[in-house]
Amino acid sequence: MSDVPPSYKNHRYPVEVIAHCVWLYFRFPLSFREVGELMLERGVIVSYETVRRWCGKFGQTYANSLRRRQPRPGEKWHLDEVFIRINGEQKYLWRAVDADGHVLDILVQGRRDKAAARRFFRRLLKTIGRVPRVIVTDKLKAYGAAHREVMPSVEHRSHKGLNNRAENSHQPTRQREHAMKGFRSPGAAQRFLSAFSGISPHFRPGRHLMTAGRHRFEMTLRFTLWNHITSTVGLPATI
Repeated sequence: MSDVPPSYKNHRYPVEVIAHCVWLYFRFPLSFREVGELMLERGVIVSYETVRRWCGKFGQTYANSLRRRQPRPGEKWHLDEVFIRINGEQKYLWRAVDADGHVLDILVQGRRDKAAARRFFRRLLKTIGRVPRVIVTDKLKAYGAAHREVMPSVEHRSHKGLNNRAENSHQPTRQREHAMKGFRSPGAAQRFLSAFSGISPHFRPGRHLMTAGRHRFEMTLRFTLWNHITSTVGLPATI
């Protein structure tokens, strides 16, 4: 697997500072100002606007690199949509995860009708590059209509109780939405959530399913991968 490493050309801060700020912002419910304050405690003076630019420039690049290293998606995909408030208007966040809970794709849209479901299906197939064996959704009729049009050969299971996997994956987004006091625009929500859904789950390996020793080992592996994709390999682990 060959990735083009992120370019830090013309950035006066060391790469480890940039990567650490991006990690703090997408891993924890922090504002840009709070990230700057944590860095100040470490003796690094960086403005919140600089942190915002770093997250916008490198967040999606890091997320894409992490996604390329995820296991191949399973044959069963869970799809769900949930409303989010953007400047007081109700929008919908469409999300697809596989049977292991890995986020396959997300899409912010203004509606939850057949056209929106069809658009999400086509985007999902293009992103993953393969067709699943089964898709699981709730009872929203738009899913059935779009399924018959876009992927009629795929088995479709529609049942509220079968889709807990996708519904549970919305919880970190809800927590972050609350901490951010909502999103400012659909585009900003799409950009943030696309990067967030790639970075945040990488550092959430299911602590409740592991012993303390196993969790430390797993997190060490994940930080090693993070250092590799951010090109901080060989640099100090702490600032």
